Amino acid sequence: MRRPLPILPIFPALLAVAVAVRAPAAEMSVTVYNQRFAVVREHLALDLKPGENRVRFADTTAHVETDSVILRDPAGKVAFTVLEQDYRADPIAQGLLLMMNEGKTIDFLVMRDGKETVVKGTVVRSGYYPPPPRRNQQQWYQYQNEMAQSQPIVQIDGALRFGLPGTPLFPPLPDGTVLKPTLEWVIGAKEAVKVDAEVGYVTGGMGWEAAYNVISDNAGESLLDLSGWVTIDNETGKDFESVRLKLVAGDVSKLHQDEEQNERYLDAAKSAMASDGIDLGVTSKAFSDYHLYTLPRVGSFHDRESKQEAFLAAKGVKATKRLVYDGLMVDPRRYNGWNSENIRNQREFGTESNPKVWVMREFKNSEENHLGMPLPAGKVRFYLRDDDGHLEFTGENTIDHTPKDETLRIYTGNAFDVVGERRQTDYRLNNGRNDQLDESFTVTVRNHRAEPVEVTIVEHLYRWVNCEVQGNSHPFTKKDSRTIEFPVTIPANGEQVVTYTAHYWW
Repeated sequence: MRRPLPILPIFPALLAVAVAVRAPAAEMSVTVYNQRFAVVREHLALDLKPGENRVRFADTTAHVETDSVILRDPAGKVAFTVLEQDYRADPIAQGLLLMMNEGKTIDFLVMRDGKETVVKGTVVRSGYYPPPPRRNQQQWYQYQNEMAQSQPIVQIDGALRFGLPGTPLFPPLPDGTVLKPTLEWVIGAKEAVKVDAEVGYVTGGMGWEAAYNVISDNAGESLLDLSGWVTIDNETGKDFESVRLKLVAGDVSKLHQDEEQNERYLDAAKSAMASDGIDLGVTSKAFSDYHLYTLPRVGSFHDRESKQEAFLAAKGVKATKRLVYDGLMVDPRRYNGWNSENIRNQREFGTESNPKVWVMREFKNSEENHLGMPLPAGKVRFYLRDDDGHLEFTGENTIDHTPKDETLRIYTGNAFDVVGERRQTDYRLNNGRNDQLDESFTVTVRNHRAEPVEVTIVEHLYRWVNCEVQGNSHPFTKKDSRTIEFPVTIPANGEQVVTYTAHYWW
């Protein structure tokens, strides 16, 4: 439900259009979220006259969310009222000028016999259609497809031709045309005033992601050197000069495009616009329920540019490498459309065996372990230095947002020389009323290396909530109500066999 518009004071005369210019030596601030949107804040020098002022600002991004725009005096000392806001997203381009001249005869510059010649042609069809609002994604994609297939039609000497015969020469631009996406405000002021105003808005077309490189020099891979990078990309259609970049990590609620029509702006975005800048290098601080990272340098950030900044460097991080065998394998195509009750009652469910043994890397994100910085989600790549000094790639995966003092467990691939096998050896429904079930398994892990290895065997008690493990050949740890783990050591060029029975009742 839309909120009613406030009753605003009526100002007398409407003055000529004034152009808002960026305040001299004003630093811009862009807060980029890792969900592909950003908040832009910059200062504008406004020279307001008494009454109504029409002000044009032609330096927004091409993906500005117009209902998120906030224009204010950041000092809170100058009173003015934004009475109206218009957004022009039809900057002058060849297609638009052709459409404006449909049915008219214009000149075309063509090359004939190596010389430039002017010929006249009537624009029958421009092949250009005004774009729909970007917030309607379905219409926007349909528009892009139609534009890709559309061609102009020009009549020359009574003959129609598809495509332009040459470079069109247009008459002078009419009044009111814009050269780039433009915001226009009608601003009411009670008296003449000059103000260093701030404009802030949410925009699409910008995002960031983190990446980590992990290097190990020792054979056991128990000590790691970890470096972190952030990559920010700008596809907003706007160049930023003298800009300070901030990054927000976290799962901020952002409505889909078809939901945005009922919201003016995000609360998180408003908070970002009002936050104070910090200049402490690449640092992290709690920001509402998220984390805010501030990059230390102020510089330029051009459209279609990707910028990379180092934000983390840690040496001597203690880590462990674990081999994990989780032999349960289920083909999802086989049970597609089945409900969980029917699946659980199938005798053969869970009897397919996964032969792969996982390689997992673990380390704690703590100050004692030379880390302790909240780590944003991103890709982690692992490298091991070979005997010849060269770094060899040993796997990669992604991590989620990880607070300090949490342990990261990262799957990096499958062991080559260690394999597993899981077999169901018995399945019995008991007690005549089918209210008890015994299911037995044999899990074998074979080691083809010249040294012993430690493997954690993971088993899942998936038949029912009431379960007791009986007749187990090795001790286990119960991780939760449905998961047990057997830690085993497998000799060099040997194997280890684990057996157990799961007794269920209901």
